[in-house]
Amino acid sequence: MLKILLLNGPNLGRLGKREPAVYGRATLADVERSVRGRAKACGAKVDSFQSDVEGVLVSKIGGSEGVYDGIIFNPGAYTHTSIALRDALQSVRVPCVEVHLSNTAAREGFRHVSHTAAASLGQIMGFGVLGYELALIAVIDYISSRNGKAANKHNGKGCKVKREKSRGKG
Repeated sequence: MLKILLLNGPNLGRLGKREPAVYGRATLADVERSVRGRAKACGAKVDSFQSDVEGVLVSKIGGSEGVYDGIIFNPGAYTHTSIALRDALQSVRVPCVEVHLSNTAAREGFRHVSHTAAASLGQIMGFGVLGYELALIAVIDYISSRNGKAANKHNGKGCKVKREKSRGKG
């Protein structure tokens, strides 16, 4: 069974209360419940962790190697400021998908830069809580294909990834 770390950064413990027009009314507990439900359907297990402290997040990432198969990470505001989190992600061989509830590219200019994105497989943003589930599916699919297993080996009902064949060049 794949083991995934769901990691959330600063202020995400205030979901449901903090700027609901931007982040929605779902709480962090709702997000975690949603991801755990999807993980169960995918044959994976999810451990959740949230901290407002940059160094604690760095330590959690550093300790992920050999414990977790993948990371789903919402670095919160540290996305735009933390070289330490980027370095931590680059220092481990654990694939990470960055996720954001809102579309940071459509917000204030200072939110357009992500220092952590380059150390991640990719970003999913702007889809609210669903973005976390999409990140889970993406990281499971990546891990499965990297390990040379059929992409759907870990994918139970509700965790299918349909790939289209290329229709030509480019």
